[in-house]
Amino acid sequence: MATRYIPTIGLEVHVQLKTRSKMFCGCPVEYGAGPNEHTCPVCLGYPGALPVMNEEALRMTALTGLMLNCQIADVCKFDRKNYFYPDMPKNYQISQYDIPLCLGGGVPLHDLAYPKDAQKTIATPNKVVALTRIHLEEDVAKSFHHENSSAIDFNRAGTPLMELVSEPDINSPEEAFAYLTALQQILVYGDVSDADMDKGQMRCDCNVSVRAEGTDQLGTKIEIKNMNSISGVRKAIAFEIQRQIEILSAGGSLPQETRRWDDATGQTNLMRIKESAHDYRYFPDPDLLPVDSRVFMEEVRKRRPELPAEKRERFVASYGITPYDASVLASDRALATYFESAAKTSVKPKALSNWILNELQSAMSNSGTKIEDCPISASQLDELVSLVEQGAINGKQAKDVFAEMFATRKSAGTVVEEKGLKQESDLGAIEALCQQSIAANPKAVDEYRAGKTGSINFLKGQVMKLSQGKANPALIGDILARLLG
Repeated sequence: MATRYIPTIGLEVHVQLKTRSKMFCGCPVEYGAGPNEHTCPVCLGYPGALPVMNEEALRMTALTGLMLNCQIADVCKFDRKNYFYPDMPKNYQISQYDIPLCLGGGVPLHDLAYPKDAQKTIATPNKVVALTRIHLEEDVAKSFHHENSSAIDFNRAGTPLMELVSEPDINSPEEAFAYLTALQQILVYGDVSDADMDKGQMRCDCNVSVRAEGTDQLGTKIEIKNMNSISGVRKAIAFEIQRQIEILSAGGSLPQETRRWDDATGQTNLMRIKESAHDYRYFPDPDLLPVDSRVFMEEVRKRRPELPAEKRERFVASYGITPYDASVLASDRALATYFESAAKTSVKPKALSNWILNELQSAMSNSGTKIEDCPISASQLDELVSLVEQGAINGKQAKDVFAEMFATRKSAGTVVEEKGLKQESDLGAIEALCQQSIAANPKAVDEYRAGKTGSINFLKGQVMKLSQGKANPALIGDILARLLG
């Protein structure tokens, strides 16, 4: 019988903090600036240049720890991590080693954080992936490799960078996907980072091993370095698990090493033999004093936001929407804000939610529009929903009105007025039209009274024609049924 293997995965996620300046100098943090535009003697590693700590970066890291239920150290310190980095001007990195700012905690996973094709087969629902630590350090510069040369842009060097290290608590590529998605949402909610992987604001190293079923000892840990997309992480881990299983099944062995993911070929390739912690020769940075976090923790606690899981529960309780709808809305902070700004006064929050998740999201996707730039404001969408609920327009008309609103930024009331779409809801007027329809169609009336109840739909259609499509369909049905006995 072939040996079955169990994968074990841990992730190291690097997150650029959303500060105005770098970690140890006053140079601005700006994505897309000209090459080497934001540099100074400190972030270029000039001899004698001394670092000055960015307190806001410390506060943001502590806030992240609070959001993830970490233990915040009363006192932490910074260390020098000595290693040759081609893109690190000092040839050491200021980081935290044995006394980081945050310990423990975890990232809660939810169903919609998983890939769509895996949401119905979640192995461990409501799992919380345990964290080992969160520490703060400085980012390295960015290398660009050309055909015959390489160039380095030092703008990124010194940017405040959190590293979130998970326990080897992830059991599948799909759980890794969910972990990164859920973490990204929490970071954005806390406004500590935009966490945009396309811009390098969130990057991931994956530690992957497999062990034979029935054994407790973990297999050789192999690192996949510098992943920059969540879907890429899923694919890379899946490939690496299969690669390791094939080697072990053939009687081979696995050295501890660092590999990179090649998205074009769909496989990992060797980068270097993995170094150990002692290779970095850590020692306390002599230019930086230890940090007493108790000085700023009271202020940081006040900054803790309502998190996605908390918002999901409140949306269900407060607005009567489904747990699924609440999960979709809460997964995007801006979308949740849009919904709630209208739902607080909406006559039917559930209908509002349906419009946002169907018509609005479809229109934004087709036009490449973000919710922050949506041409229909939340109050305008609620006005449209109210018109439908009041019977002023029907559902088909509402979709036409919505399309016009999205294209022109006009209000629902304005579009309805301009197009003459307002439904006739006067009971007396509609009853007169129903009586005309009954008098003009005796055959349909006889069929209805003989038990062929579907005949009433023909009569409804005749009333709609008489009203030129403006009569309220719900009222037509009620009145016809009453008149026909």
